[in-house]
Amino acid sequence: MSTIAKQNYRGRYHFSPEKNWMNDPNGLVYFAGEYHLFYQYYPHGTVHGPMHWGHAVSEDLVHWEELDIALFPDENGTIFSGSAVVDWDNTTGFFGEEPGMVAIFTHHLESEGTTPVQTQSIAYSKDKGRTWTKYAGNPVLRHERFVDFRDPKVIWHKGTRRWVMIIACGQTVCLYHSPDLKTWTFGSEFGSGIGFHEAVWECPDLFPLAVDGDASRQKWVMLVSVGDHPAYAEGSRTQYFTGDFDGVTFTPDEDSRNVRWLDHGRDNYAGVSWSDIPAEDGRRLLIGWMSNWKYAQLTPTESFRGAMTVPRELALESRNGTTVLTQRPVRELERVRRTVLSLANVAAGEVEVALRSLRLDSFELVAEAAPGASFAFKVRAGDGQETVVGVNAASGEVYVDRTKSGQHEFHEQFRGVHSAKLHSAGEKLELRIFVDRASVEVFANAGEAVITDLIFPGPEATGISLAAETEFVLKLLTIYELAP
Repeated sequence: MSTIAKQNYRGRYHFSPEKNWMNDPNGLVYFAGEYHLFYQYYPHGTVHGPMHWGHAVSEDLVHWEELDIALFPDENGTIFSGSAVVDWDNTTGFFGEEPGMVAIFTHHLESEGTTPVQTQSIAYSKDKGRTWTKYAGNPVLRHERFVDFRDPKVIWHKGTRRWVMIIACGQTVCLYHSPDLKTWTFGSEFGSGIGFHEAVWECPDLFPLAVDGDASRQKWVMLVSVGDHPAYAEGSRTQYFTGDFDGVTFTPDEDSRNVRWLDHGRDNYAGVSWSDIPAEDGRRLLIGWMSNWKYAQLTPTESFRGAMTVPRELALESRNGTTVLTQRPVRELERVRRTVLSLANVAAGEVEVALRSLRLDSFELVAEAAPGASFAFKVRAGDGQETVVGVNAASGEVYVDRTKSGQHEFHEQFRGVHSAKLHSAGEKLELRIFVDRASVEVFANAGEAVITDLIFPGPEATGISLAAETEFVLKLLTIYELAP
């Protein structure tokens, strides 16, 4: 086993850097058979410092290869969050007959005694992202009104045949458009009077999705992450809006009048989607930073700090008269499964007996039950520690209880119970629970409700058990080891 795998709290199937600090995913793009994952990276310590873009690639979203740092600070500032695209038609003039990659990112410049300045810049790569050349005309976009002006996400808008940028502007987002990624024109501003505004807006995304898989019923989805505020126990998290977008203006629908959260746990932040997924694939894929600004710099890992969630496929689905954004773990994770236990139509008492001999620190658990059952799985259990993942039929919620999950002294608000409503009953209740050495990710009812939480149990806490208020029957229980 490699030294990396042995390190305490490094996940087996979650990406983390070999060493030092990592936060937001950046520049997610698919090109020439590779999924690129750039990320905020500080190569000289395990706390947030002057930002660079780290870089990893994967052919299957499961096995990742960490590459050299892609972008370094320069005279325009450090390298904050951003995005990347493939310039298929050489709109930039950077490429010849073969397409290349363009990164669009925030330069963050600090000078003593003055307010930091945030501007937008670009860089390009002709060798599949291995080396980058910064554009001589950087920065390509400035703003005098906004102090917080960062995290550009760029897409190609087919209807107007031009590039569109959505960028965070303090308490709103602004939309710009460009023919060449160099010259940008303001289009509109969104966010006043709608959404959650108790902390800074960051890391937006904008993309279309078919409702219930019907291409004739398309809506646009806007993601906006919201930073930590001392008054709110939740810390940093991500909200979403649905509506229409004409290439200039985003118009929210009625469902967006209520604040809706992408994830109901504490540890899925700054998630954005991959650009340039091939049309024959057709998925909208997202990954998030698996931490929270409330305690991100305090978590008890060694030599590295920061990990990504499992990649997820996003979809818009009708549930009880509203359109909701669902998340499902990418199917590629199923290819590295190894079945440990498989039971069908079995009473809870029999399940408990079958689980007693299992000792696992990293696995996937899939359970199906009839609606109306209240039950809970205890995972990473032992030596007085446990993380509880359960369903409360009375309240109609799925929850994660990490009050006894292991180390928590690093922050007074780390412990807690995090829950999400289950709105669609259907014929069955389904849970997919991904447990790793420092995390639990729960997907309920085909991704309608999602909870992502960090945990820090001791190495001896590897037990699994089932608890139920009354006897009931599990339609299905399967446990897999995931062995990338």
